[in-house]
Amino acid sequence: MDTSKAGHWKSRVPTLDSLGIKELGHIDKAKVAKDWFQSFSSSATAGNVDRVIGLFCEDALWRDLLSLTSDMRTFDGSAKIHKFLTDRLLLVKLQNFQLAESIRLQKPFPDLTWIVGIFTFENGPARCSGVFRLVPGANDSWRAYTMFTMVESFKKFPEKIGPLREHTALSGRQWKEKRKQEMFEKDDPVVAIIGAGQSALQLAARLKFLEIPTLMIEKDERVGDMWRNRYDALSLHFPVWYDHMPYIPFPPTWPRYTPSFKMADWLENYAATLELNVWTSSTVVGAKQDTELKWHIRIQQRDGSERVLKVNHLVFATGLGDGIPNMPDIRNQDVFQGAVMHSSLYRRASDYAGKKVIVIGTGNSGHDVASDLARAGEDVTIFQRSSTFVMDLDKGWKFLGGALYSEGGPPTDIADLLFNSIPHLLLEGGMAQRTTEAIINDQISQLNKLMKSGFRVNKGIKDAGILLQLKLKGGGHYFDTGGSQLIIDGKIKLKNDSQIKSFYPGGLEFENGSKLPADVIICATGFGDTRDSIRQVCGDKVADDCPSLQSLSDEGESYSYAQLSRMGLWMMVGPLQLNRFFSKYLALRIQGIEKKILPPSY
Repeated sequence: MDTSKAGHWKSRVPTLDSLGIKELGHIDKAKVAKDWFQSFSSSATAGNVDRVIGLFCEDALWRDLLSLTSDMRTFDGSAKIHKFLTDRLLLVKLQNFQLAESIRLQKPFPDLTWIVGIFTFENGPARCSGVFRLVPGANDSWRAYTMFTMVESFKKFPEKIGPLREHTALSGRQWKEKRKQEMFEKDDPVVAIIGAGQSALQLAARLKFLEIPTLMIEKDERVGDMWRNRYDALSLHFPVWYDHMPYIPFPPTWPRYTPSFKMADWLENYAATLELNVWTSSTVVGAKQDTELKWHIRIQQRDGSERVLKVNHLVFATGLGDGIPNMPDIRNQDVFQGAVMHSSLYRRASDYAGKKVIVIGTGNSGHDVASDLARAGEDVTIFQRSSTFVMDLDKGWKFLGGALYSEGGPPTDIADLLFNSIPHLLLEGGMAQRTTEAIINDQISQLNKLMKSGFRVNKGIKDAGILLQLKLKGGGHYFDTGGSQLIIDGKIKLKNDSQIKSFYPGGLEFENGSKLPADVIICATGFGDTRDSIRQVCGDKVADDCPSLQSLSDEGESYSYAQLSRMGLWMMVGPLQLNRFFSKYLALRIQGIEKKILPPSY
């Protein structure tokens, strides 16, 4: 197996060995958790930082979303936690701690044991929740290795759901007039979101029920067209339990994996059912911030007219990349007598009947296109530029999200709380590598056959499987939906023994002198930098000041749900599960700013 993509990493998993524990014996999880929590909650309420720190391991991690930092931060080690608490604990005044009954004793790995507890508390204006993980120490003591805290709602400004739903009885005519007024024909929204895909829709839904006037601006004719306009063979790769959206989960009749056209219709219906405000066939052509920190957004509408909106918050929810296909720079393309295209233009195998096709790229899109062609009996070769992390997600789900997102799993909000409570620094620092090893060992028979066919396989960046592939590259892996078997069976031919040198009239020539004939070359090579979407709208200076969206902060936090280089400039991008969770965080942060109830960010 190719380990060329492995990076240096040091395990920080709190194993029994590293904690100096020989054997644990009987553990009364409820007593341990309750005793620790009593000490923690009384110390935190009193603002006694030293007593709180005494309950944590030296290398503990504390991740906070809004409740103490008014931001998204992770503090690594007791020294940083001590400083953070010294600066914020008395300011935010934590109180009313309550421990939930669902205390769990878990063994994620044979040499790792921890007690997981969920609790609630208040910080003054907000109701909050938290998750702690306790690991054993000397003399039967238990200390926290991870702590997660987050705002759930602001007490004076709760979500308008359940008992707080609209109680006024409207006639059909009144409802239509109300919806017309909500579409900003004259007034300006508080928040403008560029895009109306699943990222935008989830954030817009959260904001609507927090009573923050919001408008989505979508360039396509219909909500969901970003799925309708992709290749016919596409379906979602993650299972249904992982992909639920806020307020309206998928029904129990929904298939395990959602077909793309079905997802398109779902998104359109989601927007209509929740009465979300969207202007379709409209394009944001420019945005500038004035001295009062308002964003002036120029929008070209369906009829060709231009409208300028003045908003407090501008959110980019335009997806990974900039929408501009990445095309490889290959010499002598002008001499090639066939067609060259990006995979985003591919629709179906019947368009290429009887043609020799080369697919460049071995991520999900490259495999999906090549598989579609091979199943139709077409002559297709996939060109592998570098090794690829491959896993059968269906079989490997039990190692990734199966404990939380599966039939009979916990409620989605609890699953999300637990899933996101493990800081990235711990995942990258050993948890993900151990999970990847388990996945590989479970699928080693198929992987060995794939490698025997010549396909080069790796363990992902830093041996962390999909964790860093998704967070740092937004791809570069393959969730195997049958493409590997087609390669093993020779129905998808493989070329990876040399890099491409140039085009020749009949196809591609390689550095080792070999040639591969083709009528069509399809480049499944991704898209450009997401910051270029910001550049097109806000200009070079604003875009250049933004961090790379395919990077992480030193604390392991993503910029995909963050304020960017200017006040009121935000990003919202990612898979359905993360958007479901972080749409709540981002909506609450915007609400806290608008209602002036959040302290300055730490």
